[in-house]
Amino acid sequence: MFERFTHAARAVVAQAHEEAAALGHGRVDSEHLLLAVAAAGALPASLGIDQAGLRAAVEAAPAGLDAQALATIGIDMDKVRRSVEQSFGPDALAARGGARRKGHVSFGPGAKRALEQSLREAVALRDRSIGPEHILLGLTSDPGGGLEHVLAICGTSSAALRAAVLASRRAAA
Repeated sequence: MFERFTHAARAVVAQAHEEAAALGHGRVDSEHLLLAVAAAGALPASLGIDQAGLRAAVEAAPAGLDAQALATIGIDMDKVRRSVEQSFGPDALAARGGARRKGHVSFGPGAKRALEQSLREAVALRDRSIGPEHILLGLTSDPGGGLEHVLAICGTSSAALRAAVLASRRAAA
């Protein structure tokens, strides 16, 4: 599949690894791919999301956990984070995402699904290669969890992201 990725799409995947590592996350998740697409300048401007705001949203979102799902059973992730940091110091949860080999950041299930879906999106659009826009469309194919939380913090949704990507493709054609 990766042989069909354009240079820009490969750069997005590499940047997603760097984003996850820089944030101290143990794996590349959907939100890291979104950060990487934004860093590449491939996020539709119509969404009104800037790089700094997106990074703040990713940092605020609990990695690997669905805060809304936990809230339904009475767990407030912000309260848990404050309590842990009060007891163990700032950034006590910085190495989120579980154990990892030194220097290695693996793909989480959401990122894997998004990259696999990016191929399907390219095929459906009759494109021969996979670019950053296909990665964005792949991200929107399985909304939920951390990505949806990050998008909500930024004032948008997976559906709005998908519509913006498709609209920018139509405008470019």
